[in-house]
Amino acid sequence: MSRGQPKKVLPVGKLPLEHLRSLLRHLPKHDPRLLVGPQIGEDAAVIDAGDRYLVVTTDPITFATDHIGRYAVHVNANDIAVLGARPLWFFVVMLLAESRTTPELAETIMADVRTTCEELGVTVGGGHTEITQGLDRPILVGQMLGEVAPTRLVRKTRIAIGDLILLTRGVAIEGTAILAREKSERLRGRVDADLLARAARFLIEPGISVVSAALAAANVGEVVHAMHDPTEGGLAMGLCELVAPAGLGLRVIREHIPVFPETDTICSALALDPLKLIASGALLIAVAPDRADSVLTAIEATGVPVVVIGEVRPLSEGITIVTNKSVEPLTPPVRDEIARAFEGG
Repeated sequence: MSRGQPKKVLPVGKLPLEHLRSLLRHLPKHDPRLLVGPQIGEDAAVIDAGDRYLVVTTDPITFATDHIGRYAVHVNANDIAVLGARPLWFFVVMLLAESRTTPELAETIMADVRTTCEELGVTVGGGHTEITQGLDRPILVGQMLGEVAPTRLVRKTRIAIGDLILLTRGVAIEGTAILAREKSERLRGRVDADLLARAARFLIEPGISVVSAALAAANVGEVVHAMHDPTEGGLAMGLCELVAPAGLGLRVIREHIPVFPETDTICSALALDPLKLIASGALLIAVAPDRADSVLTAIEATGVPVVVIGEVRPLSEGITIVTNKSVEPLTPPVRDEIARAFEGG
């Protein structure tokens, strides 16, 4: 870069994968008890605590402002459950906006945290609260801890060629709820009012938790080779992250991917791709093909719909999506579609 040339500024959203890989490559690993550490495709760490494994994750809520306490608990609990562990303890850092924070706002956020933790059987262990200079909206950073027996840990490195890819519910529940709540003025007149009201309730129904489905799948046994909840970057990013630790490819069928009508309508109105929209509430599972029926049955018994959308393929075949029998590469987005929507005002 020549002197005086402006430095490249990265866009809002996840750090691009090439930059993240560079950062993670130089992290030391001194403690052998750290079984799963920071890497592409893994959202939680696993620590050997003797007769059990401690699973730890941390995730912020930065786009939503309404019900952020509920969002923070669920997205962190999901990251624990996809490893087969039960979420148990939650810690939260609450950063509140200067000149805009009232005691009632802080109380409302904490009530959301408390109620959601109670629903999941999680204990609030602590955290930090402050009014932060420079913020124009509240931001929550959550940390969830859980436990799993060593024999029940679900690791993505177990994925094998031929595994079927299952998807619960559909896409993109979280993104639909955020857009309906935060961009209602922009959508009003473009989207039917009843549809917009239903979409705003997606946070509650169908909801963004995958804990019950993930634990039901894990309880089937070792036939479940990997699980992942697609979040920022949507299903497209989630699929790439699912196979990244094992270094494999996959092929999914576009027509098999359930997209909620509310999601499709809102994304059409805002010119967004639903497959690249933040997608908490869906669960991806890689399962041995000869035992897929038992996993499907276990998940459906919890009241959660689930379908087969594709299969794991050799790395040489890449990560692809079939649309109307046409095979194309499925690439992760540079940034989530919700960042584009917020940039648009």
